[in-house]
Amino acid sequence: MNVTYKRWAGLGLGAALATTTALTACSPTEPESAPETTEAPAAPAPAAPAPAPAESAEPAPVSGEGEGGVPIEEAVHDPVVYGIAIGVAKAHVLAARDAFAEGEHEAAAEMFAHPVSEVLADMAPVFEARGVEDFNMLLINASGAVFEGENAEQIAARTEEILATLQAANEKAPDDGSTPAEITTGVVADMIDRATAMYRLASESEYYEPYLDGYGFYQTARLEFEASEAEIEAANADGAAAIREALALLGAAYPTALRPEVLDADQSALTVAASNVALTTS
Repeated sequence: MNVTYKRWAGLGLGAALATTTALTACSPTEPESAPETTEAPAAPAPAAPAPAPAESAEPAPVSGEGEGGVPIEEAVHDPVVYGIAIGVAKAHVLAARDAFAEGEHEAAAEMFAHPVSEVLADMAPVFEARGVEDFNMLLINASGAVFEGENAEQIAARTEEILATLQAANEKAPDDGSTPAEITTGVVADMIDRATAMYRLASESEYYEPYLDGYGFYQTARLEFEASEAEIEAANADGAAAIREALALLGAAYPTALRPEVLDADQSALTVAASNVALTTS
């Protein structure tokens, strides 16, 4: 796996691997499939989080938003923010799966690994407090499997395992009294906003990654909404209508995981639709 590590480093993912290695180093048993990192510089041990008060089961607040733009300290008690962190990871995994299916293997490997450094490493103390076992190596190993030449069926199986693990983690979200429909609506609204923002960034450059990020956010918003559409409709008909309109526009903007030659979706319409979602669901 040393060659794989070097390829990760070339994609800017060496830090993600080092972080994951550090996070799992204290485990009683190390995953058999963990990548070897003997050729990589030793990563400094992360500072231990400040202990929570003895009478509290909550972890100490974690400052910062992480690269994924998630206010991690709020995920401790806010199920919507917790769900958004899971959603960011899910978006990358869906994008990785579909990019791989389209033959974009390097982009797929990158997408599988990115959530570790963008949000999951920062979420580690939150997950630990909620009884969620560390699963970063599932994503790291999926990234390595792409580099090692696994076929579509094998990558699909890894993807399903990761998605199931993310769903299991999502079921351990904190409870602040919000209904499942309210939580899902908040996550969907955030994913729509992210997909809209990434389309704008993609239109300003020739890079593939912003488009693929946005595609993943759109797919996550669509799937989450479809799974809870009836409940969201019953709780907030205006919000559901706004979400449907935004998803229809985003579906046209992100027709496949492959970036179109021309990004000609109406960005003003996308922005207005995303704003309407925010206004009707906040």
